[in-house]
Amino acid sequence: MKNALVIGASGGIGSALTKALAAEGHAVTGLSRSEHGLDITDEDSIQAHFRNLSGPFHRILITTGALQVDDHRPEKTLRQLNREALTALFLVNAVGPALAIKHALPLLAKDEPAVLAALSARVGSIGDNRAGGWYSYRAAKAALNMIIHGAAIELGRSRKQAICVALHPGTVASRLTKPYLGRHPSVTPETAAKNLLAVITGLSRNDSGGFFDWAGETIPW
Repeated sequence: MKNALVIGASGGIGSALTKALAAEGHAVTGLSRSEHGLDITDEDSIQAHFRNLSGPFHRILITTGALQVDDHRPEKTLRQLNREALTALFLVNAVGPALAIKHALPLLAKDEPAVLAALSARVGSIGDNRAGGWYSYRAAKAALNMIIHGAAIELGRSRKQAICVALHPGTVASRLTKPYLGRHPSVTPETAAKNLLAVITGLSRNDSGGFFDWAGETIPW
């Protein structure tokens, strides 16, 4: 049986991925703030929770993230940009996943195929940015993309069969995204999970370090 670890397992996508992986036959371990007290922005908390895990894991999925922290709504103009918003969004969307990747790498299966993936967002693509705005969130996800790309390079030196990627799940309907959906078409967390697992299944070693959407299409950096 293959082992899977879902970080952020109580969230909309994380919960759906946990169920979908179990349905595929994986033995799934989930970690979250609400159920286990994991603070993704606190390295001591990450270490304490990861220390109790027994790998190796063949799937490690980091599904944490936030569009908004406290009252820091996505900026429409530079005039709305402030240090507090930048710091808060970077902690949740870049720093936290980076620390999780750091401590997850030793748990990843070493001599067999394995995938470590983190949820990013298309708006974190510099090449695809045609609308501007959302400065803190965009910048944090762009930083996460760079971390994943670098981690893939390092991972390739010690785990030749491992793949490390950034994934865009599409617009997913949830309590957190509801204020921002507008007229954008969205999918359920269950559909998003199904799409993401299909992308993961279709990845090859040459895809490691890449940035892919829910349909498996490459997103420009």
